[in-house]
Amino acid sequence: MTDKKREKPRHLGRGLESLIGPIISGLTETNYPMPDLGIEPNFPPDKELHSSLREISIDAISPNPYQARTTWNDQELAQLAESIKANGIIQPILVRPVGPAYQLIAGERRFRAARLASLTTIPAIVRQATDEELLELSLVENIHRTDLNPIERAKAYQNYLSTFSLTQAEAAERLGEDRSVIANYLRILDLPDEIKQMLIDGQLTMGHARAILALPTDELRRKLANRALAGRLSVREVERLVRRYLVGIGQAKITIRSKPAHILDLENKLTSQLGAKVTIETRRDGQRGRIIIEFHSLDEFDSITERLGLASLEQI
Repeated sequence: MTDKKREKPRHLGRGLESLIGPIISGLTETNYPMPDLGIEPNFPPDKELHSSLREISIDAISPNPYQARTTWNDQELAQLAESIKANGIIQPILVRPVGPAYQLIAGERRFRAARLASLTTIPAIVRQATDEELLELSLVENIHRTDLNPIERAKAYQNYLSTFSLTQAEAAERLGEDRSVIANYLRILDLPDEIKQMLIDGQLTMGHARAILALPTDELRRKLANRALAGRLSVREVERLVRRYLVGIGQAKITIRSKPAHILDLENKLTSQLGAKVTIETRRDGQRGRIIIEFHSLDEFDSITERLGLASLEQI
């Protein structure tokens, strides 16, 4: 990385400084330390400190509509609620005024735990914020401080792009991310719902998802995801299976193009007799190979076995 890149300020850092920076130096008087959001501002004391830091009724605060996190660990929230009962709120939340009430900017985990602890008020820093800053601050709080599951993070990026009509490159610049990171997360939204749920539940990782995406159909993706889950396969093992399949597909295409006429004729006859697609693959020496009979339902399987004089799947 060049010196130029290291010195480049991040967009979100500036956004955070403009919202919370001016009150940093005066907060020691209130015993409410400022949340650590990864910046080291050096601003003069806030002349309006007492109007910025307030005890606000919890009922007057609405959630952040751009909150990226959609699932919460109930056990962790309960533990935080017990800590709040014993020690109070150590860090204030960040809110913006909306009419006579307030809207949460950052600190939803503390806000939820405070509700769980039956608090009626909560310490909050009040700052003006645009919708754009609200979304960006929600992203930075979650992505750079608390891990989202891959689907939550992907949807957060998607929401950010669509809300502000940004390209992936523009979003990457403003969020301090690599464009490829955003692109990879957006791609996993194309996975079948079953696989997305595995990612939400932590049964598969982002690495598994990226490897599975290389398969050409959702059916194959589901099969490999289930195999990875059942066999507790590592990302590397899944990647090897995908490569093996894709190489096999390439070889099959070559075999199909170079099949002799008598093999193609035999495939057609078997397909007609069995009522199912039959593929014959032969090795280069022409002495070895395999016959593949495809079926797409149990009824079709039973029909094939009857024609072959074999037992049905249910009997097996």
